[in-house]
Amino acid sequence: MTDKKPELSAAMKNKLEPKVFKKNPINGTKFTIAISSAKGGVGKSTFATNLALAMKKVGCKVGLLDADIYGPSIPKMFGINEKPKSDGQKLDPILKYDIQCMSIGFLADQQTPMIWRGPMVTSAIKTFTQKVNWKDLDFIIVDMPPGTGDTQLTFSQEIKLDGAIIVSTPQEVALLDVKRGIRMFDKLNVKILGLIDNMSYFVGDDKKKYYIFGDDGVKKTAEEFQKEFLGEIPINPEIGKSGDNGKPIVENNPEHEISKIYISLAEKIKSQYI
Repeated sequence: MTDKKPELSAAMKNKLEPKVFKKNPINGTKFTIAISSAKGGVGKSTFATNLALAMKKVGCKVGLLDADIYGPSIPKMFGINEKPKSDGQKLDPILKYDIQCMSIGFLADQQTPMIWRGPMVTSAIKTFTQKVNWKDLDFIIVDMPPGTGDTQLTFSQEIKLDGAIIVSTPQEVALLDVKRGIRMFDKLNVKILGLIDNMSYFVGDDKKKYYIFGDDGVKKTAEEFQKEFLGEIPINPEIGKSGDNGKPIVENNPEHEISKIYISLAEKIKSQYI
């Protein structure tokens, strides 16, 4: 007598087989680049806004999508105080500094808390990716929220992401979350373009570099996970002042040493796609 294994039902087979998601590109765009940190407070939004402006400086048509529903920063950093126009079906992005912009902050008062559950966040993200008249963009830069939650899953599973850049400070507590973010993107088959060490050091009056958050933490993490290390962006008061005034440093002072770092990175990203 031979033991015969019972056949699996179709329903059981579907549960056991890995789910394949249909990923749709954002209409009106060629390439979608996510800026992620998995950790709050590391300058991700500042990086996203300046990278978008740097991409424009190197000749690309660029959009900027603020996907941080709970803490939108783009309205403040771009000095936008108007609401997008709509035809009742789709929203028109707001054009500022030749960048097409969209944020939940354009639709709600900046001091109004977004007390939303996950499904509402997912719905908002789908609106911004499916019901906005993005026009002829080479790149759309997506400012992701911190963490590895609903927004990240929606983008990774349902939207065609052409790459992700992970931003971190070099301190260990930030890198713990960064490592989770790397594993998330790897698991969801999203290409990681590399890691950026933000607020890596400041230069004192004595011209020496001071690594107040630690040294080489991001670079070592990139090596550990076999990802590209994209470089360091130092602390500089002009970065914060420019963002607070609604005109990020790349736009406000394109000849600044910090701006040149962003522009160099933008040229590198452009060369990989166009």
